Amino acid sequence: MSGAPIGRVVIVGGGTAGWMAAAAAARFLDDGQRTITLIESDAIGTVGVGEATIPPIRGFNARLGIDEAAFLRATGGTVKLGIEFVGWTDGTDRYLHPFGTPGRDIEGLNFHQLWLKLRGRDGVGPLEDYSMAAVAARHGRFAPPSPDPRSPLSGMEYAYHFDASLYAAFLRDRAEAQGVRRVEGRITQVDQDVLTGHVRALRLEGDRVVEGDLFLDCSGFRSLLLGEAMGVGYEDWSHWLPCDSAVAVPTERVRPLLPYTRASARTAGWQWRIPLQHRTGNGHVYASRFQDHDEAERVLLANLDAPTTAPTRRLSFTAGRRARMWEGNVVALGLASGFLEPLESTSIHLVQAGISKLFALFPDMRFTPVERDEYNRLMRSQYEAIRDFIILHYHATQRADSPFWRHVRAMPIPDTLQRKIALFREKGRIFRYDDDLFAVPSWVAVMLGQGILPEGYDPVVDALDEAKLLDALRQMRAGYASAARQLAMVE
Repeated sequence: MSGAPIGRVVIVGGGTAGWMAAAAAARFLDDGQRTITLIESDAIGTVGVGEATIPPIRGFNARLGIDEAAFLRATGGTVKLGIEFVGWTDGTDRYLHPFGTPGRDIEGLNFHQLWLKLRGRDGVGPLEDYSMAAVAARHGRFAPPSPDPRSPLSGMEYAYHFDASLYAAFLRDRAEAQGVRRVEGRITQVDQDVLTGHVRALRLEGDRVVEGDLFLDCSGFRSLLLGEAMGVGYEDWSHWLPCDSAVAVPTERVRPLLPYTRASARTAGWQWRIPLQHRTGNGHVYASRFQDHDEAERVLLANLDAPTTAPTRRLSFTAGRRARMWEGNVVALGLASGFLEPLESTSIHLVQAGISKLFALFPDMRFTPVERDEYNRLMRSQYEAIRDFIILHYHATQRADSPFWRHVRAMPIPDTLQRKIALFREKGRIFRYDDDLFAVPSWVAVMLGQGILPEGYDPVVDALDEAKLLDALRQMRAGYASAARQLAMVE
């Protein structure tokens, strides 16, 4: 096979993943010679319940040249400053996993280490009090981050809540305007090269044929190309993440809007609450081996704060990922590559990460193994790091009030997570490895929120003047509180 450039990119499936890929391809891959085609069928529904994101989505939108105000209007979007977890430790607790960086590092030491030494002193307060996003969220207020490093707002980060189906439609309009060709129809056959196994063409109803060089599989849980045609197996992680079902329902908008997602622990899983401009998204993620579907739906409906506006929808899934996300000339994105429950709002990010890594390693017609293997290594690492972060929420609990919580509390966990917990429990140390999506502040927020309190702190902190350090923390805390009071209320 020659090193000629890829001339035909074919995307299988629309929805959020498909149209994110199409919009990005139109922006970065269309050199005037390459064609980009997306195949979808209106008769095939999309999952489309994902509505919460994490801060990197802002960078993705910016690289596509998307105006934030126009995007928020088109998608019913609202600002998200973090996730509130209710009842995850003992059933009565609540804590925030806020975005951004808390406090200020001093002498190169992570701020949380300074806080660990002084926690419990008068005027120091909880670590949340040093996060601009957390303090603003508790007050229901928001302002964009400040470029001034002296401002408390310089450490602010935010993401969005939005209607995923409206986001897909918004991106579709942009992609088609930039030359992406949409083909409507069901795929009836996948033609593959008898020697290489590469996909050569897709046959559609009506005896139509779409040929391509590179195929992006965005076909959802079915994984039509990577799973079915290419035969790439699925790695099941349900022994660590036993939730395998969800029921979702929208409700009327509730005022005031809360600038954060809420995840409330339930008897056999958890319930999400996501505020949008035009409605509130709600859902109950649960383990079917511990709770039947009818009871899960009753739990959801009994814990809503507004009338429903549509019937409930049920979903079933298996946590895990494909053994490889890139095989031959097929790259899977979104649900076709794997699924991790939406506890930390990572589903859309994994689509975004897959797109950016593919473009960074974009092949030519040789499809050399070195590019494919590096892509698979990076995506495997990202999936596993997110997997461990989600497992942490379940395993680090004191709850023993139901079979589900007793199970996740006692279950074996990956060695990678076990080491991370042990290291934090000793002196509060967290190290970020390879392509770990979540930075040190996120791990610290969840470790502390889940009740893992270190026995000590980094002894290097003792080299700092304690009185000055205590004064600095008190001033910081007051500064964040004062700054939050001056921000505009979220409407």
